[in-house]
Amino acid sequence: MGLRVEQPAARWYKTEMGLVEGDFIRIFIRLGGCGSVHPGLSLGITKDEPRSIGLSHDVEGITYYIEEDNLWYLDNKSLRISFDEKYEEIEMAVE
Repeated sequence: MGLRVEQPAARWYKTEMGLVEGDFIRIFIRLGGCGSVHPGLSLGITKDEPRSIGLSHDVEGITYYIEEDNLWYLDNKSLRISFDEKYEEIEMAVE
C-alpha cells in the first residue's frame, strides 16, 4: 500500500490551490462521484492540518496524506495521483 503524487500533478495543485512549502493536502473519502474502488464513493482533497497520517508523500515541499482511518478505501492497493496534460486534469488511480 502506498501513495504517490507525480511531479506534474504536484505542480498543478501548487498553482491551482496557491500552495506554499509546508502546506498539507488531505486526501479523503467522499460520498458520490466516480470512484473505481468502492461504488458510490470517491476521493476528494482539501488543504488541512494533519491529524493521524496513515500514508504520506512529500513533493515540492507539500505533504499529501491520507488519514489512517481512511486507508480501508485503498483495499491494500496504492494510490497514484497524476496529471493528464491532454485534458488538463488530475487523475487518481488505485492500483
